[in-house]
Amino acid sequence: MKTLLIIDVQNDFIPNGSLPVPNGNQIVPVINKIQDKFDLVIGTQDWHPKDHISFASNHEGKSNFDVIEIHKKQQTLWPDHCVQGTQGAEFHPDLKTKKFEAIFRKGTDKTIDSYSAFYDNGHLKSTGLAGYLKEKGTTELYLCGLAADICVYFSIMDAFKEGFDCFLIEDASKALDNIEFEKLKKEMIAMGIKMVTSASIQ
Repeated sequence: MKTLLIIDVQNDFIPNGSLPVPNGNQIVPVINKIQDKFDLVIGTQDWHPKDHISFASNHEGKSNFDVIEIHKKQQTLWPDHCVQGTQGAEFHPDLKTKKFEAIFRKGTDKTIDSYSAFYDNGHLKSTGLAGYLKEKGTTELYLCGLAADICVYFSIMDAFKEGFDCFLIEDASKALDNIEFEKLKKEMIAMGIKMVTSASIQ
């Protein structure tokens, strides 16, 4: 069973959104084109309450992209983004979602951030995604979306640890920081995670 996991292709991560990923909109047609090649297609959404702990606006005297410590872990403070029920939290309007069998939402707990589609950043609570995929019979898991160096990266690392054969679709993902992403790619390849292009998917 070959599954496509589309991470956070939401308006706030697209150019003109509140936390834009450079050229994030360019992956939408690529993702639309490949969906028919998969047995199962799943989407994820960042889905934050307004008072989320990761928003700089909720910390007096702090600015966007400051780093503080929460739960003994480093936490980047982000601009408000993907607030539940807002247009910024909706999928990009051109993204085809008819094939989505399920949508998993993350970052709903205001007290902890959640980059991965599988767990919060403290690995305290599961979203249930791993169990869902295993129940569906997923063996090969292809990931893409936004941002490649944050939510896609943390999701693929958790997926790999859960025992899935993992593939990152490079031309269907964009990073917030390309230099950081190049380092992360080396780390992933060394672990056995495969880098592929949309054209190579059969």
